[in-house]
Amino acid sequence: MLPEIRFISGLERGAQMEMVINDTLAEDIDPLSAMSTVAAYIFAFMERVNWAGFYIAHNETLTVGPYQGQPACIRIPFGRGVCGAAALERRAIRVDEVSAFPGYIACDSSTRSELVAPIIIDDKLFGVLDLDSPEPARFSDEDERVVQRVANTLAKSIARSNSPALITT
Repeated sequence: MLPEIRFISGLERGAQMEMVINDTLAEDIDPLSAMSTVAAYIFAFMERVNWAGFYIAHNETLTVGPYQGQPACIRIPFGRGVCGAAALERRAIRVDEVSAFPGYIACDSSTRSELVAPIIIDDKLFGVLDLDSPEPARFSDEDERVVQRVANTLAKSIARSNSPALITT
């Protein structure tokens, strides 16, 4: 059960979100359910976020996975936009003003800032965790650390699941 999040502020909210996600992913859960649940928790816990979800890697392309928010771009080539850059470079990327990012892809015209963390399983890119906000410079250093830890926890959950491996690059 979700805690009463409307009374939780700032850093406490991030810590609470991370704890709830860690508890959820400690269970034996299939990858699709895990990603869906993580996207829902992030969307519920993080303030001023208009999109939270996943893109799955396959053949140098990211394909939209479970998410919360407005309809999203279906496919993103590696190297294009913030998600594609994070996939290609296999590192978290935080952008304070997306319109200034080279090759930015506007899936939602209201998005102003973005945070993307790679999901790496056995040294292979599984996909990325993507968060968008309509507020410029919405994401902090701490947000980046929390989101990367969530991505790492999800990677461990997927790696130990009994489901057949999903697409990895």
